[in-house]
Amino acid sequence: MEPSSNDPSAGLVDWPRAASIAGRLAKPGPTAERGQLDGLVEELRDAAGRAAGHVAAITKLTAADGADPKDVSRVLVVDRPHWARANAEMFAVMTGGVEAPSGQGARMGGAVQVGGVLALLSSKVLGQFDPFTPQPGFHGRLLLVAPNVLHHERKLKVDSTDFRLWVALHEQTHAMQFAAAPWLAEHLRSRAAELLADLTGDAARSDLFGSVARAFGDGGGGILDALSPHQRTVFDEVGAVMAVLEGHADVTMDEVGRSVVPTVRTIRKAFDARRDEASKGKGLDQVLRRVLGLDVKLAQYRDGAKFVREVRRSVGTVGFNAVFESPENLPLPQEIADPRAWVRRVHA
Repeated sequence: MEPSSNDPSAGLVDWPRAASIAGRLAKPGPTAERGQLDGLVEELRDAAGRAAGHVAAITKLTAADGADPKDVSRVLVVDRPHWARANAEMFAVMTGGVEAPSGQGARMGGAVQVGGVLALLSSKVLGQFDPFTPQPGFHGRLLLVAPNVLHHERKLKVDSTDFRLWVALHEQTHAMQFAAAPWLAEHLRSRAAELLADLTGDAARSDLFGSVARAFGDGGGGILDALSPHQRTVFDEVGAVMAVLEGHADVTMDEVGRSVVPTVRTIRKAFDARRDEASKGKGLDQVLRRVLGLDVKLAQYRDGAKFVREVRRSVGTVGFNAVFESPENLPLPQEIADPRAWVRRVHA
């Protein structure tokens, strides 16, 4: 019997099942004494609150509805299983308008695949701002993944208080971006839905699975190899937007300065070295990075930060903030590599 249209399992995949699988497969991460864990959670919540004010001052962005920066996002400190389940919920919202494949078997199979991927990613994410899942009274929810923050501050051997605030600064920058541009979440959702709709046909799924199989078989291939020219155009457009959002957040978290995060330069140096080391991983880790597009994500941070810095040198912080005024002002893919072209187009 086919599920009804009101059943969440009737979507692109069986999302409740995907959330359950992701939660069960996600590894718990590093451990500590109960008092230390309680302190970690409390400090992350406090850091998120303090970061909001610093972000507003640095970016000069304001919420379109006049909300106080501290009230823009609902802050949640979570473990890895909760992050994985939260992302299944988010994807259910994002793909709500995408036509589902026929047959419950296909949806269940999709749930297994998505759940597995989310479980893998749950160990890699420090924080995330979700503007898509409704949060009454807020512009979205800000997820800080406590075990991953703990793991990274130990591996990097950095000051824990500074590192926790530094991470919160990045995510609160995203919160302010979406609060300043209330149209942005739907713009990204609709473009992503367009891409997903193209990828859910039988032929497209075959191409995608073939590319993934090649990645595991001979070291070649990945998600990008499965895209048609039109799909690649949409992918690149979304990628350009994500690059400027991520780059802007990276620039902001560093510009807070030593008066707020005394060891900010030490943290950035150690964090970038860790990123570079991870990008050179071999074996299964290298395959997973290619298949999941993690190397593309790393390039977004770097290319986007360069774009933001060059635009701000040319037209200042307020001039850069024109990015958030309308969809027409978002950078085109080619403009990420040529910031002056964006300045000419938007500030002519």
